[in-house]
Amino acid sequence: MPSSVQSSCESQFGAAKADGGGPVLHASENSEQFHRLQNLFDKSFKAARVGIWECTLPDETLTWTDTVYELFELEPRSALVREATVALYMPESRRKLTEVRSAAIRDGDGFTLDAQIVTAKGNLKWIRITAIVERHDGQPVRIFGMKQDITAEKTLFEQIRRLAETDPVTGLASRTKFDTAFDEAVTASATVQKALLLIDLDSFKAVNDRLGHQAGDECLRDAGRRICEATPDASAIARLSGDEFAIILDCESLESLDAAARRVAGKLEWWVGSYPDKLKVSASVGAAMILPGMAAKDIFAEADRALYAVKAKGKHNLGLSVEPVRVASVA
Repeated sequence: MPSSVQSSCESQFGAAKADGGGPVLHASENSEQFHRLQNLFDKSFKAARVGIWECTLPDETLTWTDTVYELFELEPRSALVREATVALYMPESRRKLTEVRSAAIRDGDGFTLDAQIVTAKGNLKWIRITAIVERHDGQPVRIFGMKQDITAEKTLFEQIRRLAETDPVTGLASRTKFDTAFDEAVTASATVQKALLLIDLDSFKAVNDRLGHQAGDECLRDAGRRICEATPDASAIARLSGDEFAIILDCESLESLDAAARRVAGKLEWWVGSYPDKLKVSASVGAAMILPGMAAKDIFAEADRALYAVKAKGKHNLGLSVEPVRVASVA
């Protein structure tokens, strides 16, 4: 590694090894402890998939340790051209890198950024970039730091996120995902007219009690499939809890909302089980327009009141039980 990188990394990471390894500790030459600790640091940096990089300014000459070459799946010690390496970043990551890098060089000390790349061999990876800007007389002369492979960390996070946002029984959006989508729909209501539909399966408890929970889960999955078929253009379809579902969809008028609500209720009328334990499932639907100026909680409450007005009328044992659409009004 060039001495400029080594001297700069000493204060941050220790002295950088010339063959591209991790930091080492200063100690007496030929010291047994020195070599033991050096070997330990080398192995630790290698295991952590951390490499050191440098870019001189303003000529933007790059210098990488071997680990950075490995991250990008490039031949170690091959010639580096910054334009070519930046081209390996995914478009959004490239945009963010350009933004934070320019800001740091202009008037900052450095930055940390998680970025997605496509390696020279075509593999997707996530890397964490840590950068420090060095200045002489106030002028940036180089930027350097570390790059670490965080693909496993990002993959685990994405798996956890998907689990949190997906209902495990139906595969629809979870309540958490619905809340986010609903807030976004309310915010966008000034430009795009949308509506909220709340659905309650009328005979679901009987399915669970008489046919068992396995049949109940299958009933929920079937309900989710039927709702998707009835509203293929919905912005979001979620299972809120138990046998309650929600739909957010574009809706230009009360007539179209009424038609959508009735279409959903009609689709949610079917038989489950077999004789003598054959049960009819139906649904109650309440709906409200998502109007500008209304809070999300008030819109939800309006649709909820419409839904339970249906239930209160005792229609839950009938096939089609759709309350005439109630529309929230701005106070």
